[in-house]
Amino acid sequence: MQTLIEINKLNLFYTAFHALKNVSLKIPEKAITAFIGPSGCGKSTLLRTLNRMNDMIPGTRIEGTIAIGGTDIYSNEVDVETLRKKVGMVFQQPNPFPKSIYDNIAYGPRLHGIRNRQQLDEIVENSLRASVLWDEVKDHLKRSAFSLSGGQQQRLCIARALAVNPDILLMDEATSALDPISTLKIEELAQELKDRYTIVMVTHNMHQAARVSNQTVFFLNGEVVEYADTEKLFSNPSDQRTEDYISGRFG
Repeated sequence: MQTLIEINKLNLFYTAFHALKNVSLKIPEKAITAFIGPSGCGKSTLLRTLNRMNDMIPGTRIEGTIAIGGTDIYSNEVDVETLRKKVGMVFQQPNPFPKSIYDNIAYGPRLHGIRNRQQLDEIVENSLRASVLWDEVKDHLKRSAFSLSGGQQQRLCIARALAVNPDILLMDEATSALDPISTLKIEELAQELKDRYTIVMVTHNMHQAARVSNQTVFFLNGEVVEYADTEKLFSNPSDQRTEDYISGRFG
């Protein structure tokens, strides 16, 4: 598989706290890569470096490089808004805007200058179809996004991220607040989307990582302990700490 994201000797500090330690990874395009590990191990911190969300936290300092498609995303020449258009993100709690279903999806395209109603209609429909939500909401597009269930809201947030045509979709424990049926729908959706998008997901659910990802990265105390094809990592880990974690001895 072709590498899309290359992380090289990355160190991240929150003021004096050393949150990520010498992380180097190559993440392939059009596949699902899962980050697993106990709480506070650095997996969400690393995910947020990929669209520079950590820039918003005072005292954050980074050493090393992250390249997406060969471009160093921490270079002074990189426009952060353009980066975030290409690297969409879905958070742990569904966070629709206090707008209609339609306006939630149209928000990003409008922000990037699309005003033509027919074009917006197409983007809204295509994004909702891609997130397997269209059939459930097509007759209620003027309704508030808050009228949807939690699982529907999360699929709406995925559709909103897809509406600006990203290359990468980041999912930060995107199913942890959802019931099992909604979780299954999001997992099935991720499997469908990986043919078109590169997906990087943080999950505290090891069964989920085993079910849906192609590669898995195991983190501990801000370091990458092991990175392998998911099947190998779960069936025959190379590091004893990985074995101990996935067998439930700690975490």
